[in-house]
Formats: sequence, C-alpha cells, structure tokens
Amino acid sequence: MRLTALALLVASGVHAEEKVAFFGLTLLDTSLQTTARGETGTEQQRIDMLEEMVAARFRDEGYILIDVEPARAQIDRVVNLAKCYGCDTRIATDLGADYSLVGEVQKVSDLILAINLQLRAATTGEMVKGGVVDIRGNTDESWQRGMRYILKNRFFVEEKK
Repeated sequence: MRLTALALLVASGVHAEEKVAFFGLTLLDTSLQTTARGETGTEQQRIDMLEEMVAARFRDEGYILIDVEPARAQIDRVVNLAKCYGCDTRIATDLGADYSLVGEVQKVSDLILAINLQLRAATTGEMVKGGVVDIRGNTDESWQRGMRYILKNRFFVEEKK
C-alpha cells in the first residue's frame, strides 16, 4: 500500500521526501541610480518578496525546504552563493539536502534587471533545473512577473495533455 501511495505522489508531480536547501537570492546592484541616490531598501524588500514566492511554490510542489541556519557561518562567508564554484552544493550536502536552490537579481538600472534561479543536485553539483529572465521596470509587479515566469516555464512546467 505504501508503494502505491508513493507512486501516486510521484505521478502527480509531488516530490515526496526531496529536501532542498534554499539559500535565497542575492542582489547584484550595479545601477547608476542606486549609486547616485543611495540604497532605499526597496530592492531588499523585493528580494524578500521573491524568496517567499519561491519557497511557497516549492513547498506547494511537495519539496521539503530544510533549515539552512546551521550553516550560517559558511553562508555568510560567501558574497554570492549562485556563483561560488559549488560551495552551495557542498553546504547543501552537509545539511543533508538533495538539492541546492540559489538565485540572483542583477539590477543594471531602474529599467533593466535580470532574475536567475538554479536548482542543483547537492551530491554532483549538476544543474537539474534553471532559468533566467530579463525584466523591464523596477516594480513589485515586474519582479513578481519575472519570477512567476521562471517557476512556471522552467521549474514546474505543466505537461500538455
């Protein structure tokens, strides 16, 4: 009976027992606007908003998001976990996760931004799923629309019947 229930979970797209270490998103702000006027905190609020969106979607899909706080000292030594030559997957493995999930938002200007999200196998470092999207406009709506696109079209693609 247990095997049948597991088969139903897998067939339905639910990722039973798969553990993800979600290390959040890194903001890379190289915009002249921020340089000229200083940081307002708005972008960090948007990063927090996207992190909540990603975490909720992964939970909804059946992944288990594990606590990354036990590795906080290692995490804090790295500027950008999305570009650390595999340190994210090594930390995820140490935490007992199956996958590492990292991302970044690069703000070139108030008009041009790019969002990147990557799911990698913790033991091999191989990218399992990933996506990047360029967005236009620096608003809550544009950031959300960009992340929704990545999640819908690169991570949780619905198969056509």
